[in-house]
Amino acid sequence: MIMNRQIMTSAIVGAILVTAFTATTLAENQAEAQTPFPSREKVISVTGTATTSVEPDTLVITFGVETQEKSASNALSANSNSMSAIAKTLLSLGISEDELSTSRISIYPIYDNYRDPKTEKYSQELIGYRVTNTISVETSRLDKAADIIDGGVSAGANRIDNVSFTLSPQKQLQVKDDLIGKAVINAQNKAENALSPLNHKIIGVKAITLSEFGIPPPIPVFSAGAYAEDAAFKSSTPVFSADQDIRTTANVVFLIGSN
Repeated sequence: MIMNRQIMTSAIVGAILVTAFTATTLAENQAEAQTPFPSREKVISVTGTATTSVEPDTLVITFGVETQEKSASNALSANSNSMSAIAKTLLSLGISEDELSTSRISIYPIYDNYRDPKTEKYSQELIGYRVTNTISVETSRLDKAADIIDGGVSAGANRIDNVSFTLSPQKQLQVKDDLIGKAVINAQNKAENALSPLNHKIIGVKAITLSEFGIPPPIPVFSAGAYAEDAAFKSSTPVFSADQDIRTTANVVFLIGSN
């Protein structure tokens, strides 16, 4: 009877040991499966650049019109008449309606401050209303810049808010596609030059990261808020555009191997 108990106890202990060993082995196998093998890839990371000088193809001119009258209706009417005259003049210069836009119309009262000699208190008196409005020209007729300025001022614009040159969306896309390819080729040339003395070569591409492509801001010709009475606008003035330098980068991770 005692011998049978000993045999049973030994069997139970053996089963426990086998189970423990099996669980440990499974845990080790799972740990090994979860531990990634170190990468044996050889790589080189290079940043390529590309720059080009682009001639702007879009002219932007914004005229401001300010009118002041004793009543709001009269101020609005006078402003509307000036805007219509400006638009009519610009259309006569060959500018299409699609190239014209108006925005930022505003009206606000004008007060005069005075001091009452009896009460010595300061008071305000409404003396009129001022209406401001803008009309913008966005055209590819760069050679018409001086004529557009002269025509707008002659027709009633009493402020010039902006004269600048920029790139159209179509030209931006064209330049972007061209520069991306050149930046990647530049990165490849840099990598090949670096690997040449090391007796290695490029055998593939692991990743490419392109920089955010940015168009430089429009090139201003006149400062914002210039008044039409300034000498610069009293006679026809030649207006010339300047090329814009645009730059982009591309980071390329190349796979490399021995020659």
